[in-house]
Parts: sequence; structure tokens; C-alpha cells
Amino acid sequence: MRSEGSGAGPGNGEAVRASAAPGTGDLRDLLAERERLVLLNEASERIGTSLDLEATCAELARFAVPRFADLASVEILPPEALPAGLTLSSGPLRAQRTALEAVPALRLGPEAPAPVGTWVRHQPECPTSQCLESGLVLLDNRHSGSAPGDGAPAEVFSCEIDAGAAGGRSVLLVPLRARGQLIGVLSLLRSAHGVSFVPFGEDHAMIQAVADRAARSIDNARRHALAQDLTMELQRALLAEPGSPHANLELASRYLPCGTSAMVGGDWFETIRLSFGRTLLVIGDVMGHGVEAAVDMSAYRTLLRYVAATDLPPHRILRQLDHLTSQSDATRPATCLLALVEPARHRATFASAGHLPPTLLRPAGPAQLLSVPTGPPLGTGLGDYEAVVHPLDPGQVLLLYTDGLVERRTEDIDASLARLTRLQRPRSGTPLEQLLDQVLADVTPAVPDDDIAVLAARIQD
Repeated sequence: MRSEGSGAGPGNGEAVRASAAPGTGDLRDLLAERERLVLLNEASERIGTSLDLEATCAELARFAVPRFADLASVEILPPEALPAGLTLSSGPLRAQRTALEAVPALRLGPEAPAPVGTWVRHQPECPTSQCLESGLVLLDNRHSGSAPGDGAPAEVFSCEIDAGAAGGRSVLLVPLRARGQLIGVLSLLRSAHGVSFVPFGEDHAMIQAVADRAARSIDNARRHALAQDLTMELQRALLAEPGSPHANLELASRYLPCGTSAMVGGDWFETIRLSFGRTLLVIGDVMGHGVEAAVDMSAYRTLLRYVAATDLPPHRILRQLDHLTSQSDATRPATCLLALVEPARHRATFASAGHLPPTLLRPAGPAQLLSVPTGPPLGTGLGDYEAVVHPLDPGQVLLLYTDGLVERRTEDIDASLARLTRLQRPRSGTPLEQLLDQVLADVTPAVPDDDIAVLAARIQD
């Protein structure tokens, strides 16, 4: 930490000094250890308050400024750069700046470093690169009038700022390590432009201890972000874009994961192109969440395509699906709604297996919940489904959705469905994608309790 008066310290911004007479080394050691424990405890409380990677890195940068430095940068290596050991192999290094904090004099300067979100490529001669390759703390103190080596500009962060030409500067590069891997680097600058220029010295051991503790929180957030990306990629792979409909039918679809968990689930939609200009629209929801529900969802989609190829009416398709899936105890029950759209006849035939009713958005008049007889969910073996026909004119928008769009834990389902009837009328010529965005903005809860899948269709003139 900085010397007294520099605005650094574990609690109130001032370094703790032990006034000890000669021969009281033990007391000084105890006070120093107490200072270290207080600082590490404060770091644990302020860094890693969430599983958000950017927020965690920002907390580390804010903790360092002005306590340790006038400017702090946190750069995180991409997943493919992570080695098995503590150091990296040779070659240009690329890291993403995830946090940057500075005192006002440096934050607003004309030579401010690259902003947060920037990918920085470190050359082999760069001190940051040397820190990452060695996995060791790198200290670089230069004073006014000192010349940068090898003709390069004075290095602060990836050769971005020349602070050495105006009174001196001190740079400390601290590797961020967690679980035996190097995940990034904490770069600290003390400059004559800052609050008080005191070069880094023996205090780098304390800073390394804080960085090590923060690195574990950063790694947890990083792993959480990677898990989110992987689960969403799995969901996208299983929930492919709906098939191509006939030219006489316009489609739009959305899938929104529940909250911020990005957990894969069983919500799905599908379109199947049939003969004579007809298109079968499908939306379903496998009970539960997780990989098992997503796998069952994929199985339902595969069976549905197989059965629909026989050109059966919607209620008989559901009957066949229920029979096939009920033979396996491993398949979870699922709700499902089918809509066989026939643009030439301006009509749609519906059949439901325990699913919420479709909604019809009309240019003239309020939105309408279409009445569809509801049979038991698929996979129960109790299937006895009925079909019902409703008119569907050009300009009207048919909306199929899963329960996450409307259901609220604190209200009755009838009140939730009534919310759909208050949707605005679709304007003539409004693109269906834009209309669907508006529907989601008007109806989706701030924090959804479940995944949301929506499929909208409109007959083309």
C-alpha cells in the first residue's frame, strides 16, 4: 500500500503505521499481519458480490483505486488461451479489458488507455506479455527523463500511455491465477499525475494477496459465463429455427430463457410444410427444466416430424404422439398445440394437448383468445383429442406461446390470459418481427418465472 497520506489503507484510505520502539519486531509483525487480514477481509466483502464477470472485475479495479494505484486495469484471457499450468506458451497474447478505473486526472487525460470491452493484443516485448508468460509479478519503476528501452514508448498498459515523460511513473503487473491456471492480469499505475507519486515497492506482496483472492471470484464468474454460453448453444442447437413455410404464410418466432440463468429447457416450436399450400404450426412445453427436458423436447420434435409426414389431421397427430411417447417411462409429459393453417381457405384447424389457447390479433377489434378443446398432456397415454376450426383472414396474426409469456405466480391464470386480450391491434403493413417484439415488450414479465417461446403467423394476400 501507499505511504502515509497517499490515500491508501484497508479501511479509511490511510495506511496503518506501527509506532514501535527498537526491539519490538514481534509487535510490528503482529500489526502488519492484522493489517493484512483486515485488508483481505474487506477485499472478500467488496469483490465477487455477484456471478457477473464484468461486475466482478470492476469491483477489483475500484478496490485498487486509489488504495493501491492511480489507475487499474483488469484484462481477462479468452478461454482458448488457458493452459494446464500457470504460464502461457509463446506467441502474441490477446486479452479483453473487462475493467478500468482511474483517478480523475488520468481518467480524462488525452492519452487514456483503451476502454472496457476492448481486445488488446500483447506483443512479446510488452511487459504485460512478459507477466502473462512468466506468471510472475512484474515491477517497472521509471522516473522523469528515463528513456524507454528498445525505442518503444513507455509501457503502462500494452504500450498505451507515456507517463514517464512527465515526472515519472511506477507500474505493477500482477498475474491473476485460480485453480492452477492463469486467467488474466491486474495492471496498476502510479503516476506523477495522480494523487501522490510513491513507487511500488515491498507492498506488491500485499497486492498479490488481494489479487489472488479476487482471482477466485473472477474465475467463478468466468466459469458461470462459460456455462451460460454452453447451455445457450445447446438450446439453440436443439431449438433450431422453424422450417420454411409456404410463400403464402409469414412467420416470426422468439425464444427467451428464464431470467439470467440461461438454463436449457423444454419450450419449443416448429413449422412443417405440407401439401396443397398448408403449414402445420407447433408449439410445446416439456415439463421441467435442464438438459433432460431439452433432450425430451428434441425427441418430441423428431417424432412430430415423423407423424406429421403421414398427413393426419391435428388431433390424430396428437393421438399418435401420445401413444408413442407413453411407451417410454423416460420421456417427460409435455403440453402441445397444433395449428394446421390453410391460407387458400382462410382457416386454421387446432388441437391441444393441455396447452394454453392461441390468441388472434385482429386489425379490427380487440385480441381474441380462441376456444380450443384441451386434452391431456402428451406422454400420459390418456390421449383423446379433438379438433376445432377457426377462420383466419389475411391481416390477422395468430399467436402461439408457452406459459412463461403470461403466467404469474401471484395471479390466477384467467387474469394472466386476459392480459393478451389487451394487446394493441396490428397495424396494416407492420412487419411481423416488429409486431412480435412489441407483444413481448407489452406482456413479458420483468423477471420471467419460466422460459418463453412464441410463434406468430399471418396469411399473405
